[in-house]
Amino acid sequence: MNIAFFLTPKAEVVYETPNSTMRQALERMELYRYTAIPLIDDKGKYVGTLTEGDLLWKLKNTPDLNFKNTNKVLLKEISTRMNNKSVRINSDMKDLISLAVNQNFVPVIDDKNVFIGIIKRSDIINYCYRELFDKNDNSIIKIKNNLG
Repeated sequence: MNIAFFLTPKAEVVYETPNSTMRQALERMELYRYTAIPLIDDKGKYVGTLTEGDLLWKLKNTPDLNFKNTNKVLLKEISTRMNNKSVRINSDMKDLISLAVNQNFVPVIDDKNVFIGIIKRSDIINYCYRELFDKNDNSIIKIKNNLG
């Protein structure tokens, strides 16, 4: 199966740039209720993933930093702890699933390493669920019987 089937295009993805401020990221993540978002540079390339934890550790480890002055901290000044690996748009499902096991989303890049969107783990799980259970109502019974 072509992984493009699962793609959420860049135009529909919430992301920030390394030159955005900590305040912008906090507010955007709160608005959309995301715990992690991709970071995309000015050339459109995926450069990493920012998490709530990254923001929290920056706040904790920076003397005199509080919510009021987070607009003075650029995201490029914040260490990221999560190393979400990307896949190329022509990757296969095996590559995609192996990454989605440990990532909430998998960034997708084109042949020029330009970010084109993400694939959400929830979309992969929903697809697998439908493939396993929706095709035949008896599949659930067969799987339960095989599990003991």
